[in-house]
Amino acid sequence: MTSLMTSNVSSLVSKNVLKVAPAAAINLDQKRFITSKIVGGQYLKAEIVRKKGKNLLSDPLFNKGLGFPRSERDRLGIRGLVPPSTLNMDEQGQVIIAEYEQGWAARAEQEPDDEIIKSGVNPDNIRKWKVLQSVQDRNETLFYRLLMDNFYEMAPIIYTPTVGWACSHFSHLYRRPRGMYFCPYDKDEMASMVYNWPSSQVDAVVVTDGSRVLGMGDLGLGGLGISIGKLDLYVAAGGFHPRRVLPVVLDIGTANQKLLPDPKYLGLKQPRLEGEEYYSFIDEFMAAIQLRWPKALIQFEDFQSKHAATLLNRYRDEYLMFNDDIQGTAATVLAGLY
Repeated sequence: MTSLMTSNVSSLVSKNVLKVAPAAAINLDQKRFITSKIVGGQYLKAEIVRKKGKNLLSDPLFNKGLGFPRSERDRLGIRGLVPPSTLNMDEQGQVIIAEYEQGWAARAEQEPDDEIIKSGVNPDNIRKWKVLQSVQDRNETLFYRLLMDNFYEMAPIIYTPTVGWACSHFSHLYRRPRGMYFCPYDKDEMASMVYNWPSSQVDAVVVTDGSRVLGMGDLGLGGLGISIGKLDLYVAAGGFHPRRVLPVVLDIGTANQKLLPDPKYLGLKQPRLEGEEYYSFIDEFMAAIQLRWPKALIQFEDFQSKHAATLLNRYRDEYLMFNDDIQGTAATVLAGLY
C-alpha cells in the first residue's frame, strides 16, 4: 500500500518551476507529485511512501520526527507512536543545535540546584545514560546483553535515580520514538490506535499518567521514561522478551507550571483531566489494550494517590492489572519480612 506524505525538502522542479512556468508546461510526471498545500509561496512536493508505522519511523529518509501533522499520522499508521505535539524542522533543528553546542552532561554541571542532581546523580551518570540510550536505539540485542552482564552497575543508570533526571528533561532529550502515547485527542480512536504497535503479542504494559513521578511530582509526558526504564529492568532481570513489552504514557495535561510555558515541552499544554472525564479516558485505554492483547498484564505506575486506589478498585476484577506503588511496594516489604 502506498501513502502520500508532504515534504518541504522538494526538488527544484517542484519548488521553483511551479512558480514561473504555466500549468501547460509542467509534464504529467511532475504533476503527480504536486500537492495543493503552499508554504512560503511554494507548492510542497508529495512523496509516495510504501512504509507505514514503525518501519516508516525507522527510515531516516522519510522520518520527519515530530514534523508529521495529525492527518499524516493517521494515514501513515504512526498515531500514538510519537508524542502528540508537532515541531517543524526549524524547531527540531534548534534542539539539536543546542546539544551540538553543549552536551547534556556539561549542562547538568551548570544546574547544581536541580533536584535530581542534588539527590546524588552526577553529570557522568547522565553521560552514561546517553551512551546506553544510543545503543538501545540502534542495537537492542547489544543493549540488553550489556545490561544483563553489568546489571548492578547499569541498573541505577537506566532506572532510579538517573531516570528521574531523564524524565524531568524528557522533551528536550527526545530523539527516537519508543512506547505509545495516548492523549484526549485520541478519544474514541484508541481501539484502532493500538494496532499501530508492531507486535501482535504483548505480555506486559507499564502505563503512567506522569502525575507523580518518583516523588518529583507532575512531569506530564516525561513520565514515559519511568515506563521505559521499568520494562528495561523486566527484560534484563525478569526474562521478558523485548518485543513483548509496551511502555505507555497517558498524556492528559499537566499541572506543572514550569512545563506549561516551556516551548520545547512535547506534552499537552493544558490542565489535567479530572473527574469522570479522567476515568472515562482510562476506561477506553484499558478496553483497547484488552481488545488487542487480552492476556497482557497492565501495570499502573506513578499515578497520584487520589487516583491510584480508585483505579485499582475500578479495574482489578475485570483486568489482569496491578498498581506498583500500592501492591508492588507492599509485596516487596512482605517478601523482606517473611
